[in-house]
Amino acid sequence: MVRDILILVARVALSFMFIMAGFGKLADPAGTAGMIAGAGLPAANVLAYLAGAYELIAGLAMLVGFQTRIVGWSLAAFCVFTGFVFHGSAINVPTFPPEANGWLSTLNQIMLMKNLTLAGAYLLIATVGAGALSLDARRGATAA
Repeated sequence: MVRDILILVARVALSFMFIMAGFGKLADPAGTAGMIAGAGLPAANVLAYLAGAYELIAGLAMLVGFQTRIVGWSLAAFCVFTGFVFHGSAINVPTFPPEANGWLSTLNQIMLMKNLTLAGAYLLIATVGAGALSLDARRGATAA
C-alpha cells in the first residue's frame, strides 16, 4: 500500500504543472503563441491552444491515473521536444545588456534540464503504471 500511495503522490506532483500550464495557455495563449512563432513553427495561435488543451487533458489524466502508461510516454516525449525546441539555445535579446542575456540563457538552460528530468519521471510512471489508487486500477487495466 505504501508503494501505491507514493505512486499517487508522484502522479499528483507530476500532474500539477501541466494542469496549471494548460489552463493558463487556454485562458491567455498570447505568450505561448509568441514563443511558438519565435521558434519558427507555423500556426502559432492554433498550436498554442492545442498545447494548452493537450497539457490540461494529459495533466488531468495523470492526476486521476487514466491511461497512465500512454500519458506517461506522451508527456515524456512532449517534455523532450519542448525542451530542445524552446529551451535548447542561448537567449540574445539585442536591447538587453549582456548580463541580462546571460541570466536569461542560464534560466533557459535550467528549463531544458527541468524538461529532461521530468521526461525521466514520466518514463518511470509509464513503466511502473498508475498504481492501485487510480482509474486504471478501477477499470481493471494494468495498474502496476
